[in-house]
Amino acid sequence: MSILVDQATRVIVQGITGRDGRFHALKMRECGTKVVGGATPGKKGQDVEGIPVFDSMEKAVRETGADASVIFVPPQFAADAICEAADAGIKVIVAITEGIPTLDVMKALKFIERKGAVLIGPNCPGLISPGKCKIGILPSNIFKEGRIGLISRSGTLTYEIVHQLTQAGFGQSTCIGIGGDPVIGLGFVELLARFEADPDTDAVALIGEIGGNAEEQAAAFIAAYMKKPVVAFIAGQTAPPDKRMGHAGAIISSGSGTAAEKIAAFEKIGVPVAKEPAEFPELMQRVLS
Repeated sequence: MSILVDQATRVIVQGITGRDGRFHALKMRECGTKVVGGATPGKKGQDVEGIPVFDSMEKAVRETGADASVIFVPPQFAADAICEAADAGIKVIVAITEGIPTLDVMKALKFIERKGAVLIGPNCPGLISPGKCKIGILPSNIFKEGRIGLISRSGTLTYEIVHQLTQAGFGQSTCIGIGGDPVIGLGFVELLARFEADPDTDAVALIGEIGGNAEEQAAAFIAAYMKKPVVAFIAGQTAPPDKRMGHAGAIISSGSGTAAEKIAAFEKIGVPVAKEPAEFPELMQRVLS
C-alpha cells in the first residue's frame, strides 16, 4: 500500500509542452506512472510522444479520468494552474514550480480546500510510491519498494537519505518532498497522520530544516498520536542567524527556528535524530527492533 498515490493514479502534466514538463512527463511514464495527458492553453490536439495535450484541465480530466496533476508552469501562472486543476476535479496536485508569490499560494490553498483537493509543494520535488507511481522530478532509480515512509523539506537530502536507506535494504512505501517555502500544502503533521494510518508503513523518516516551527509541531503530533517509530534529521545546524539558507522558509529569525530547538523537541519525546544522513540506516534498524 502507499499514501496519496498508487498504481491506479492517473496523472495530467500541466505545462507538458515546455522543456521541463516534457522531460519529466516522459521520465514519469518510463517508471510506470500512468501519465494520461498534458494541459497547455492553445496546444489542443498536439501530443508528446503519444501523450495527448489538452487546452484546459476540464477537458483533460473529462477525457482521461485523471485524478492527479503535476505543475510545470511559470510562477506567475502557477497558482491559477493549481486552482484550475482542483476546479476540474483533480484531488492530488503536485506543484514543482518555485518562486510562486506567497499570497498567490495562500489564495490557491483556500480555493482547493473548498474543492476537496490537496497540494504537495510548491517548490518541491514531488512524491513517489516505488513500483507504483512517481509524480515530480525525483530520480526513481534510487528508490525501492518497502515499508518506510519519508517526509522531507529538502529535495537533495531526500535523495541522499533514500540512497542510504535503499543501500541498507530499507525500501520505501511513499516518499514526499513537501517543499521549503514559507507557505505549503500538506505538511509534516498531515502526512504523519496518513503514514500512521497506512498498514504497509512500519516507520517514518522525517527530514526537517531550520526556520519556522513545523518540526516542533510534528514532534507534538508524534508524542500525542503516533505509535509507529520516527527517525529525524535536521539540516542547517551550522547556519548563521538572519540568513536565508537555500529555501525561502529556511531562515532563523529573532532566535527562533534553530536546529538546536528542533532537535531538542524530537529528543524530548524519544525520536532519535541523526547527526548526518549516513546514520539513518542504523537508527532505523534500532527503532524497528
